[in-house]
Amino acid sequence: MRFKPSEALRFLGGLAATVAVLGLIALRVTSCAPARAPPPQAVPSPAPVATPTPAPPPAPPPAEAVTACTTGSAAAALANAASLQTLGWAPFGRTETGWETYAPLIGREIHTGCPPQTPGFANALQDWERAQGLSGDGTLTVAVFNRMKGVIQLRRPFVRVSAQKICPAAPAESTLALASPGEGFGGKAIELRPAALAAYRRMAAAARAEDPRIAADPNNLTIFSGFRSPAADAARCAAEHNCNGLVRATCSAHRTGLAMDLYVGQAPGFGPDSSADANRLFISRTPDYRWLVAHADRFGFVPYPFEPWHWEWTGEAP
Repeated sequence: MRFKPSEALRFLGGLAATVAVLGLIALRVTSCAPARAPPPQAVPSPAPVATPTPAPPPAPPPAEAVTACTTGSAAAALANAASLQTLGWAPFGRTETGWETYAPLIGREIHTGCPPQTPGFANALQDWERAQGLSGDGTLTVAVFNRMKGVIQLRRPFVRVSAQKICPAAPAESTLALASPGEGFGGKAIELRPAALAAYRRMAAAARAEDPRIAADPNNLTIFSGFRSPAADAARCAAEHNCNGLVRATCSAHRTGLAMDLYVGQAPGFGPDSSADANRLFISRTPDYRWLVAHADRFGFVPYPFEPWHWEWTGEAP
């Protein structure tokens, strides 16, 4: 089809008008569309509030490499292996043979998980001796243990007070808290200072959660002796004829309401608090005792080395 010039001009003019109208419509639609919302801003989470906790002494690693335990003095390792079950001594006033019962505490003190017969144990012991200003070679001797015993014992507030020839007064029994029947060994009624009992509960719960072997026996870490009144303690030690002896003293840490005897196992034929060497050695190998040695200080508890079952809370003055 052919257009005349006048018709072509009219056609082009109409086309331009149409394009202009469409452009205005598009502009109107675009301007009326709702504005796109900006992307949401991420709200920063509040920083977690840290609960301050006292830092415990360095703990021995859970498992040391074999090379670490074989590095050290072979001669000292042989000497320690020889004396481990044969050393004749009386570290707590009663003759004993060997120091195997104390090996877990010694390992904790010198920060090693190596067995006591290894060069690695001797190496760690020598480092501890040097830090104490001693000239030892990594061999456990009576003198070395006596120094270590003094360090451990002085962590007990009761011992520090007793060293001043002071027997702490007992708290009023009305201020003591009663443990639940399940917390007393065999359902025994146990009284302690409230804060000490609360710390015990945290510790026992952690032990059962962290070691299934402890959780397997409901007797484990129950308390068979807590607060003992001075009058009752004196009457008992008089009846047993061992006042101021190794087993029972007229001024006992139990009078403070901060000391407790925990069930940590017992050798066949012995009671849980029998101080017989065979029973103490047996207890020193139980998961309960080993866990306490490694972790009790996290909860403020320190041991009495001669009795593996005896632990004292350090959160209050006696």
